Amino acid sequence: MNFDGKLVLVGAGKMGGAMLEGWLSRGLTAGQVVVIDPSPAPEITDLINRQGVTLNPVIDAIDDVAVVLIAVKPQAIGEVLPTLAPLAKQKPLFISVAAGKTLATFEAAFGDDKAIIRAMPNTPAAVGRGITVLCPNQNVTHAQLALGEDLLSAVGEVDHITEESLMDAVTAVSGSGPAYVFFLAECLSAAGIKAGLPEGLATKLARETVAGAGELMRVSGLPAAVLRENVTSAGGTTAAALAVLMSADGLRPIMQSAVAAATRRSRELAV
Repeated sequence: MNFDGKLVLVGAGKMGGAMLEGWLSRGLTAGQVVVIDPSPAPEITDLINRQGVTLNPVIDAIDDVAVVLIAVKPQAIGEVLPTLAPLAKQKPLFISVAAGKTLATFEAAFGDDKAIIRAMPNTPAAVGRGITVLCPNQNVTHAQLALGEDLLSAVGEVDHITEESLMDAVTAVSGSGPAYVFFLAECLSAAGIKAGLPEGLATKLARETVAGAGELMRVSGLPAAVLRENVTSAGGTTAAALAVLMSADGLRPIMQSAVAAATRRSRELAV
């Protein structure tokens, strides 16, 4: 991780804190990082103090700014952006991970001549296993896009798109997606309990099965459909369960409806 200038992190909550830990562990020097957050979590405050990262300086006094990464909740964007206006004069690369907030939101705040990347990470970033999709505006150079990808790769895989309208679907699939998987584990556990398993065992089986299946999919690189077929014997128990899950009113249409609802909500947040 090598670039000139300072990186200003605005918001050191779960996502911002995970990125900060990732950057420092990958060799970004503490002197290059400035954190703006009125009340970071105790563990992030401890990290900042141990590493010697600058916390909450006067914004007008921050110089040599190369990147401003905005990791605050979407509801706080309207309040936060005006406070960052002094940094825009230095023409840094702005990166936002605020769900639903469009490139136009930041162009209106900082100027339509500024380089801005809209990004959508997800919560597995907290353990370095996130997936982030980036969408740059027309002012972002190839070098800046590469820098954005490098910074976000500190918390997992990175990809990018050029059509911003797709970010709502990205948000619905990967941004919100971990919650769907967690709910699957909840439902699987509850079904086990209903089938007679003790609660503790049902919860453990569901958790480890979901986690293990995800890791198998990652390590093998095989399509999910192939892995499903590999574990399904004709006339067996898995086939009996899949006949229910893959029915006309099974999991597929439910998931499509869920992703469509999340996509609509992402568009609403942009207003």
